[in-house]
Amino acid sequence: MHNSIHLIYGVPIQYDQKSKLYNLVADTLSKMAKVNTYHSYPAAQRSSGKTVSDDPGRLENGIKSSSGFFSSVRAWFRKRFRRDGQTSDASVEAPGGENKDNKAEPKKDGKDDPKKEKKEIFVIDPSSNLYYRWLGIIAAPVFYNFCLLVCRACFDELQMNHLVLWLVLDYSSDVIYLIDTFVKFRTGFLEQGLLVKDEKKLKEFYKSTFQFKLDLLSLFPTDLGFLHFGLNYPELRFNRLLRLPRLFEFFDRTETRTNYPNIFRIGNLVLYILIIIHWNACIYFAISKLIGFGTDTWVYPNISHPEHGRLSRKYIYSLYWSTLTLTTIGETPPPVKDEEYLFVVMDFLVGVLIFATIVGNVGSMISNMNASRTEFQAKVDSIKQYLQFRKVTKDLEARVIKWFDYLWTNKKTVEETKVLRYLPDKLKAEIAINVHMDTLRKVRIFQDCEAGLLIELVLKLKPTVFSPGDYICKKGDIGREMYIIKEGKLAVVADDGVTQFVVLSDGSYFGEISILNIKGSKAGNRRTANIRSIGYSDLFCLSKDDLMEALTEYPEAKKALEEKGRQILLKDNLIDEEAAKAGADTKDLEEKVIKLEAAMDTLQTRFARLLAEYTASQSKLKQRLVEVETNLKKSGNDALLDVPAEAGKPEEQKKN
Repeated sequence: MHNSIHLIYGVPIQYDQKSKLYNLVADTLSKMAKVNTYHSYPAAQRSSGKTVSDDPGRLENGIKSSSGFFSSVRAWFRKRFRRDGQTSDASVEAPGGENKDNKAEPKKDGKDDPKKEKKEIFVIDPSSNLYYRWLGIIAAPVFYNFCLLVCRACFDELQMNHLVLWLVLDYSSDVIYLIDTFVKFRTGFLEQGLLVKDEKKLKEFYKSTFQFKLDLLSLFPTDLGFLHFGLNYPELRFNRLLRLPRLFEFFDRTETRTNYPNIFRIGNLVLYILIIIHWNACIYFAISKLIGFGTDTWVYPNISHPEHGRLSRKYIYSLYWSTLTLTTIGETPPPVKDEEYLFVVMDFLVGVLIFATIVGNVGSMISNMNASRTEFQAKVDSIKQYLQFRKVTKDLEARVIKWFDYLWTNKKTVEETKVLRYLPDKLKAEIAINVHMDTLRKVRIFQDCEAGLLIELVLKLKPTVFSPGDYICKKGDIGREMYIIKEGKLAVVADDGVTQFVVLSDGSYFGEISILNIKGSKAGNRRTANIRSIGYSDLFCLSKDDLMEALTEYPEAKKALEEKGRQILLKDNLIDEEAAKAGADTKDLEEKVIKLEAAMDTLQTRFARLLAEYTASQSKLKQRLVEVETNLKKSGNDALLDVPAEAGKPEEQKKN
């Protein structure tokens, strides 16, 4: 295909001869050439006998073609520059917009446009401290409306005497309500365990909740009713109470965050009771105002009396009446009218429920506060009964009681395994690392170990407490565990138990060599010293079985630990090199044989279980096959019975 290149407004344009642009250019140029020829050589045109003036349509068509050409070129240039260089120069769009090469038009949705990329929006994590602080801010105006709106609606003097203050507080709370609505639009939620940060999803999620409707109603400008009714009707703002769930959410978050949840629950319960009594007092005063002050003995006394006309007396009297009624104490004037009887009956029912709630909740809270003490005391009582039953000496019994007292006084009664059993293994490991890792790193043989092995060992450390005079280990005992001193002082003593050689303090450790079973050790796995607790000592214990269980997954670490222990023994001249170079120890072989026997037992148990399952499946399969055979036999007999009798006759009889 032959392509042509022309310069239009100084820009090279390439197009093929079959395109509409080429045809339009050629036709227009030919007509313009004829018009120019007429103007350049008028004599020649006259001699031909046919002038342009004789054929005005011809000139008009030429002018129209020229103007159409230039308008098309101008439109093409506009489209060309709007693309911002996204298409190549080879794929030029024709004026008619039907060029086949124009396939790379920009998408209208703007996904490929870098200028229209989605921006990261600010999203609040509902578990963050920022969200909790905002709950504290929004809880203040909600609590203000919850307590003071009803009071201002019932006591006219309170509303009118401080009108400017109420207007400022009211509209300040409305502004916080509006900000809270925006915060809810930007509050994330979890989807498949991840915090959603898509603005569209956040809006749709919030709009789909029932609380969104309540929030809209709480923002409805009912204050416009002040223009008609006047400013003495704060009850028009009762729709602001629809934000109460935010106050309850703040209370729930605070209960989970505080270190004194039981005290907070009691305070929260007392607050709810006071609010109910407050609302009931305001309603009592409103009913008295509706019936008429002083009309009978039940309603509030006549306010024309100076003593009963004060605002403080009105509220305190109503609060006193509400408290006596809701606590079912009585001693209030009896009702006179029917509506008064109905209100008192409702108050009594609410009072009974409140009293039952108070007794139940306070009782459960007190029992929860003393749960740990009760459990600990039960253990002490059972130990005392056992010691008395076995007729243990008074001295030993006193030592046992003192040991329990030390545990309770120093808050060492918590059993870590029971407390942490509800947590996943990863969180348990992190807590153990945070608490015990520094202590474990003080041991020489564990200083250069892998981090994974240290984590395994940290999870296996068990805290133990020893009383004054207790022996942690004695010379000649079999070493089954090593100890790390967390708190207290231990003494290495002679056989008489009095002479002290060395005093071990915080961070010291002992017994690490005896649990490694190092070949050639002169002491073997026996203790080489007497260690006694001087006072109350808090130690961490790591047993031999736990260490060997952890080392099964780290064979290189096991070799390194044995080598370190061998170097320590060589330094102290406590190793027999000939025995170390000898063959495998019989004790090690025995342990390996025992482990192999245990493994064989488990394999036999698993094989027996699999064999039983296989036998059961085979019997089920046989039963199914028998059922299938019987069904096939039945179906075959039925098919034979359905065949016509003529099917069994010879061909000759059929023909006859």
